[in-house]
Amino acid sequence: MRPLNVLSVTSEIFPIIKTGGLADVAGALPGALANEGIGMVTLIPGYPAVLQSMGRKEVVRQYEDLFGGPARLLAAKAKKLDLLVIDAPHLFERPGSPYLASDGRDWPDNAWRFAALGRVAAEIGQGLAPGFVPDVIHAHDWQAGLAPAYLHYGGGARPGTVMTVHNIAFQGIFPADLLIELGLPASALTIDGVEYYGQIGFLKAGLQFADRITTVSPTYAEEIQTPQGGMGLDGLLRSRSHVVSGILNGIDETIWDPSTDPYLENRYGRANLEARSANKQALQARLGLTTDPEALLFGVVSRLSEQKGLDLVLAALPLLVGDGAQLALLGTGDRALEGSFQAAAAVYPGQVGCLLGYDEALAHQIQGGSDALLVPSRFEPCGLTQLCAMRYGNVPIVSRVGGLADTVIDANEMAMAAGAATGFQFSPVSLAALKGALFRAKALWQDKEGWRHMQQSGMATDVGWTRPAHQYANLYRACVEAR
Repeated sequence: MRPLNVLSVTSEIFPIIKTGGLADVAGALPGALANEGIGMVTLIPGYPAVLQSMGRKEVVRQYEDLFGGPARLLAAKAKKLDLLVIDAPHLFERPGSPYLASDGRDWPDNAWRFAALGRVAAEIGQGLAPGFVPDVIHAHDWQAGLAPAYLHYGGGARPGTVMTVHNIAFQGIFPADLLIELGLPASALTIDGVEYYGQIGFLKAGLQFADRITTVSPTYAEEIQTPQGGMGLDGLLRSRSHVVSGILNGIDETIWDPSTDPYLENRYGRANLEARSANKQALQARLGLTTDPEALLFGVVSRLSEQKGLDLVLAALPLLVGDGAQLALLGTGDRALEGSFQAAAAVYPGQVGCLLGYDEALAHQIQGGSDALLVPSRFEPCGLTQLCAMRYGNVPIVSRVGGLADTVIDANEMAMAAGAATGFQFSPVSLAALKGALFRAKALWQDKEGWRHMQQSGMATDVGWTRPAHQYANLYRACVEAR
């Protein structure tokens, strides 16, 4: 198979700039695809963190006016990643979040900022960036959604296009009167174009015009084609179901490896799980929990939101901490949930400990020190924390939705008998069902041999990028052949 060049178009990438799982995927794919004969270059906005990470750079193209000011397209290497960077200070040179101002609201010019990302991607696809001509453009989420639309309306020869939905709840919807300013023709404002309920939908545009559509788990690919899960785009997705597929995410197994993890008090593997006890003790000490090796320690590493089902954890707290069990939580998000967990730590001293914010070291320490990880999401495109948990012998307790359903094997009687169970699933996403899963987990915790066996089954599960990378490579090649 001949090598292919792929341009990945993303608004964030680990380890340079990250707000969520999109960055992890964008950061891991280039390395994972190298073994498949795929050369991937990533196009990303020139936020301050991106520009600061770059070493030697080359100016590939200059723009006199890119949506309101001059800009340059730079080629550079950073953190072992091959990058094309849009250096447009009027769009991207600002502090804080890539998407939000300091008041927590969207940057008011986000339409132009991410139209620039799509437009530059399309121009690279049309051969206007000397030195790199992609066979495929892979656009991630709404921020890159206009790339396939610009290619469509630009006419002429173009590469294959793939649109990946990481979370359909975020769609990039803007007023219709911006159409001409964004460089789209008047004819684009139709149901078969970029129009979405009378406005411009960036994600809708990508789903309309991409050759292939993927999302990050097979179950989520089915869910987004239903009225309940499609968030207004289910009809379009059903009409294009023949090009929709779900490819599970993986995790970077060099970063998430309990045998080498520098953040852990004690490193360990499947053969010496008893070494986890030092990590549990260190985690209990860090979060002010009672040092007790026999206490069932539940962990949470999550954005605090209704989507993630953390309100159910609060409602289940009396049961959860019963019998001396404990909760270690790391997260940030909804202010009311943050306040409620802080209050819970005061009500249950020594049993509930939380850190509000994000702390990379503590995220690893919760995976390596807690006994069970709670992921009670109301919807979850894929989820990465449950994959990390299995690799770390941290038994996941998950709702039966999206990628959680696809990655965790429930500890039902037959799966336990076959030695295949890797965690606990519950459905529907309700307080009663979550309590049922907690009862089951607490019962198995009393069976130390059974619990250890489930830990080892999780740790033996393939949660890396080898299989997903092969699926993406096949998808790219199918795009090129079809074109």
